[in-house]
Amino acid sequence: MSFGIYIVGFLIVIGGLIYGAALLHVATQWIVVGALVLVGLALLKGVQATRGKDSSS
Repeated sequence: MSFGIYIVGFLIVIGGLIYGAALLHVATQWIVVGALVLVGLALLKGVQATRGKDSSS
């Protein structure tokens, strides 16, 4: 469940950044590129932050 909360929070941040970039009249292609990069980072960081610890015996 914490992974879902993490991703939702990150998507809200990405949405805000997209809105800000649109207000600054950034080209749509760069907004899409930036959003895709941020979504990829969100997935990587979300998995890293919420995965269980490996028990090495």
